[in-house]
Amino acid sequence: MTNLDSFFKKADPIVSEILNNALSEKEISAEQGLELYKTQGIDFHLVGFVADELRRRRVGDIVSYVVNRNINFTNVCIKQCGFCAFSRDFREEEGYFLPTEEIVRRAKEAHQLGATEVCIQAGLPPDMKGDLYQNICREIKKEIPDIHIHGFSPEEILYGAKRSGVGIEEFLKRMKEAGVNTLPGTSAEILDQKLRDKISPGRISVSDWEKIIKSAHKMGINTTSTMMFGHLETLEERVKHIEKLRDIQKETGGFTEFVPLNFIHTEAPMYKHQLHDGIRKGGSGNDVLLTHAIARIMLNNYIDNVQMSWVKEGQKMSQLLLMWGANDFGGTLINESISTSAGSEYGQLLKPKEIRRMVKEIGRIPAERNTHYEILKKFDGEEEIEDKLDTVTDKQFGSYVELIKINKYNYKNLRKQ
Repeated sequence: MTNLDSFFKKADPIVSEILNNALSEKEISAEQGLELYKTQGIDFHLVGFVADELRRRRVGDIVSYVVNRNINFTNVCIKQCGFCAFSRDFREEEGYFLPTEEIVRRAKEAHQLGATEVCIQAGLPPDMKGDLYQNICREIKKEIPDIHIHGFSPEEILYGAKRSGVGIEEFLKRMKEAGVNTLPGTSAEILDQKLRDKISPGRISVSDWEKIIKSAHKMGINTTSTMMFGHLETLEERVKHIEKLRDIQKETGGFTEFVPLNFIHTEAPMYKHQLHDGIRKGGSGNDVLLTHAIARIMLNNYIDNVQMSWVKEGQKMSQLLLMWGANDFGGTLINESISTSAGSEYGQLLKPKEIRRMVKEIGRIPAERNTHYEILKKFDGEEEIEDKLDTVTDKQFGSYVELIKINKYNYKNLRKQ
């Protein structure tokens, strides 16, 4: 880092001290993280330099990705979160519900195209049978024993437990026995109860989210961790959120990755209807860069992997984020309904060859991984390999806009049967 010495001398002394501590692998506090959010000019760029250096030390020059499929089996939900453009009330015409056999068909199709993971998340439909989630897992595993089921957020686990009339630990045990392998650490948004009561009243509480995550980890079920930013939260609430995740990781060691998720405002009800003063349109370019970099700096000693969301940021911004602390490109997704319904413009499928091309363009080494970040294939040669998923088109899988119009999956009609 000697080539940066002259730049550090020009930096703000407080920022310089924080970044030098980070390079010495000392723990960076939430207050120090907040200072990094305020940087401009040369200080701003140094935050990126340090995050990239820490990334290189921790995981090297490999950029990983997973071949997976998202299966959002219903958009009908009893909750009305202000940031969610995906959910529909059960009375609405656009509500859909995929039967278990269709979920299994989609999982099999993905597996045949090389997917190692299916990610299953959905709304919380009223009158849901308590064993629905378990049945979905069992039926998938019956047909595809070796597929990894990454599914059911803490919000869904809480709902499933309530519908089953059992405690959280018992329900998690049942889900593990049914075949769930890991949980998405979504429904976290910002882990501050006052803010949650504002943007998503009635959503899972901070204490319940933590309880479910810790219980899963202690049961041997790993999870991801996330943060939705760029709406009403303060910078202080962001760094405290990251600090809280770090504290959980110190206790359990169960997080596989951290994923910052930029707020997609276009169709989000709380933005569309201007429900709150000061609501923003997501993070700016600088804000997105700093969020990924500060996450790397604060979490680096405890969570190896920082993933960016190409669905929310687009492909070129994703390349830049790989130079600001991120090391994972996420998944191919195949079907992506939640960000798409909110107004994301970046599509629902990113083919493996496109991910590899973008990684190589910035001088890094692409590698396919599994959900636990074990490398399956490294692509460090010049020869390009075509995967099965590279040969198909987006149209083969349909779109969210098409799905909500398919009569046989209409939730209102299904309830009448």
